[in-house]
Amino acid sequence: MSTPAPRFSIEEIRFFERDVVLRLPFRFGAATVTSCPQVYVRARIRLPDGRTSEGCAAEMLIPKWFDKNPELSNEDNFAQLRRALQLARAAYTCGTRAQTAWRHFASHYQALLDAGEAAGLNPLATCYGPALIDRALLDALCLHASCSFAHAMSANLCGMVPAELAPDLQGFDFDAFAKSRQPRRRIAARHTVGLADAIEDAELAYPPRDGLPASLQAAIARYGHRHFKLKLCGDTDADVQRLARIAQLADPVAELVTLDGNEQYADAAAFQDFLDAFLAEPSLRGLAGKCAFIEQPIQRAAALQHDLSAAAQRMPLLVDESDSRLDSFVQAQPLGYTGVSSKSCKGFYKSAINAARCARAGVRRRLFLSGEDLTMQAGVGVQQDLALVGWLGLAHVERNGHHYVNGMAALPEDEQRNFLRAHPALYVQSDGAVRLRIENGQIDLGSVVGAAGFGGTGMGAGIQWDAMRTNW
Repeated sequence: MSTPAPRFSIEEIRFFERDVVLRLPFRFGAATVTSCPQVYVRARIRLPDGRTSEGCAAEMLIPKWFDKNPELSNEDNFAQLRRALQLARAAYTCGTRAQTAWRHFASHYQALLDAGEAAGLNPLATCYGPALIDRALLDALCLHASCSFAHAMSANLCGMVPAELAPDLQGFDFDAFAKSRQPRRRIAARHTVGLADAIEDAELAYPPRDGLPASLQAAIARYGHRHFKLKLCGDTDADVQRLARIAQLADPVAELVTLDGNEQYADAAAFQDFLDAFLAEPSLRGLAGKCAFIEQPIQRAAALQHDLSAAAQRMPLLVDESDSRLDSFVQAQPLGYTGVSSKSCKGFYKSAINAARCARAGVRRRLFLSGEDLTMQAGVGVQQDLALVGWLGLAHVERNGHHYVNGMAALPEDEQRNFLRAHPALYVQSDGAVRLRIENGQIDLGSVVGAAGFGGTGMGAGIQWDAMRTNW
């Protein structure tokens, strides 16, 4: 008989921010990001015996992804995500009743979606709030229990009962599924090639003078990448030409490639035109043969109204931006989508639920989960996301924060050293800052999978809270 999941009440949730300047502009779709705040969540829980524990989480307030309305400024998007966090904090701290970690999430899920809609937020933006708070709460619980995220999930320390919010999992033995996970100790970093990225060094008129790679060519040379994620702009001729140039560098070393449609196709016919051209181009045959899937080709507002089953027979498709609710993946499957993204900003509970769906479907249906990034930064954010994909057993994960941002340069030097000291295999000091260590295209997950806390972060990471803004 399994041990009941611990219950706790939530005493306090606080938010902090620090600014992050990108060393390279990151373009996805019609948006280009050059700077962005990073938000930190600090939560304190109280156990029934009176003991308390604190945990944390961190994520970028990325503009033009959660809501791509062109009439909204970047500041408007930041305000939306802050509002999502405030709504979640108000819900989670409204009572003193001790509940399991899962019940703190599940009991507010629909009410928060309703509150977000009333506040003018779409579901993807609304879920940003509980996603971060849930991570901070589980970090606190893991530290209280002196266990890692992998152990907590496999032992169901959260008390997850997925069928409460995912009726399609009724009758599925989630506890047995969670216990069967074999956390990975290493994972391949799937390198992002954004639409504004240089392919070769010769294209850089004004390269950053920080000693770090600024082109695909240089990134391959430095990090030994063998996995790639290539962004598409939606113009078939332009995309095929750019992919052909990328193939000259990537094809000889690539083990796996994914394409990201970035919602750039208006309908199934427009996407079919690209797919025809991509698969027919002789110079792309090698790349196409290594392509594992194409991500979110259709605009989110209409994506779940277009049947892409014919295209899916030729190339697996993954739903990302349209995966805004816990049942979105279920809705997407009859339309041809067999894959769904795991993104920490969507919540680790959603990743676990979708992983269970893939397991239940079995080999015949070939459903799959893929780890995707949202410019996750070295430190708390990247460690928690790596702990998640490591527990899920994924072989590769999109990692782009290390390429577009100069490591931990925005953090105080003492804080950087604390992270390096705690995770010497995960980080390296180079070119004036502590940064993610990638060697032969691989990331060492040993410390984030095995250390106490969610991702081995915890409150012992030496985070300098007084060096951040706390005005909200």
